[in-house]
Amino acid sequence: MTNHTSLYANIAVSTLLVPLIRTSDTVPADGQGLDLQNCDDAALIFVIGANGDTYSGTDKLELEVQEADTDVDASYSAVANADLTNYVTGTNVGTVKAIIANTDCSQSYYVGYRGSKRFIRGKLNFSGTHSTGTSTAILGLRGRNRAQPANAYT
Repeated sequence: MTNHTSLYANIAVSTLLVPLIRTSDTVPADGQGLDLQNCDDAALIFVIGANGDTYSGTDKLELEVQEADTDVDASYSAVANADLTNYVTGTNVGTVKAIIANTDCSQSYYVGYRGSKRFIRGKLNFSGTHSTGTSTAILGLRGRNRAQPANAYT
């Protein structure tokens, strides 16, 4: 019989940025990066909700990934594109998606990390005018944990 709970046991999910309407650049607070100690796989999910502003090439939101050896705000820097499973050309390296049209909203964007740093986090990089805001959140996934299981069965 197939074990339908192995995904639950093997992946830990962390909320790095709670869902809120945002209008300016945002990263998780110090101490809220995704700790990759003792895990071999990591990914981020950017959850983009309804938009209150009109997106364009100048009024846009870029979804970026940063990494660090310590979970201190000043330690983080952009992830090299080669260390991401998917990336696009953006203002900074480590850009996963540039939201430049309203149709890019109300979706989730998923990126895998294959770098070597201990901590990663997502960054929301707003450009242009965003007076009403867009609902956003960031989730972190840890997989192939060396201390199994990530979640205990009950």
